[in-house]
Amino acid sequence: MDKQDNSRQVFPTAEDDADAARKVQATPQTRSRSYQLAYADNDFLLRDELRPVRLQLELLKPELVQQEHGIQSTIVIFGSTRIPDAETAKARLQEAELQASKDPDNQVLARKVTIARGILAKSGYYAEAQQLGRLITEAAQQVDQGRLVVITGGGPGIMEAANRGAHDAGGESIGLNIVLPKEQLPNPYVTPELSFQFHYFAVRKMHFLMRARALVVFPGGFGTLDELFETLTLIQTGKVRPVPVLLFGRSYWERIINFEALVDEGTIEQRDLELFQYVETAQEAWDIVRDYHCRMTGVDKPVSR
Repeated sequence: MDKQDNSRQVFPTAEDDADAARKVQATPQTRSRSYQLAYADNDFLLRDELRPVRLQLELLKPELVQQEHGIQSTIVIFGSTRIPDAETAKARLQEAELQASKDPDNQVLARKVTIARGILAKSGYYAEAQQLGRLITEAAQQVDQGRLVVITGGGPGIMEAANRGAHDAGGESIGLNIVLPKEQLPNPYVTPELSFQFHYFAVRKMHFLMRARALVVFPGGFGTLDELFETLTLIQTGKVRPVPVLLFGRSYWERIINFEALVDEGTIEQRDLELFQYVETAQEAWDIVRDYHCRMTGVDKPVSR
């Protein structure tokens, strides 16, 4: 984005003062770390005592950038990093089978083949997530107000698929990456200007929900479950306004989570099961999201089929 016009600003900007400070004459005093401007001193900003400041900065930076891009409404798409496109999944299965064939009695290799087959069977979710990203983004290009923007965790797998669908449609999408012990790059389909990196999981999850008009949750592991249950908890407790929460693939979710058992045990109420619904196709998910968004905003339905 263009820099703000400061022609009428009375005081010098922080950038002006930082530049002036760099040009000051070198003396024992000016070379001292204590003399550095606080906001230009990385060692100071990284101190443990500055954690509240870093939390605030991490909350504020993506917020301001999204405001500058006019982003008001997002569709959150969660899902596993480990579910690739069908071609990749097939190649990985073939590699696992080749390794297992060289050592038929190796149970570890046999287990890898079983898992690879399961991942290939789930690769259809990648295609559906890509299609959903495309449907959302095509519709966004038909409206002047209330446009919906795809937002994901910015990584591989299902997240890549959703960003890829938005990219295929010629639109922008958001990726919220997190620093991990193992290097993780943003997938190549995230709009570069909307690719963010976080240190704090809590702040990242806040940004997922701050503009959310719906959440679509594809099969996934611990991270996906964490994001799903935090969202359901916030809706259940009235901390956020209810939005559609769509669980993609009933057979997967009913196998992984026994929601009915929670009701039977008395730890949730029957009405809590109404906080989410199952969908099986991108079109079904899009129809629910579109209808809800139009009811909430009064915007005419964009057609994307």
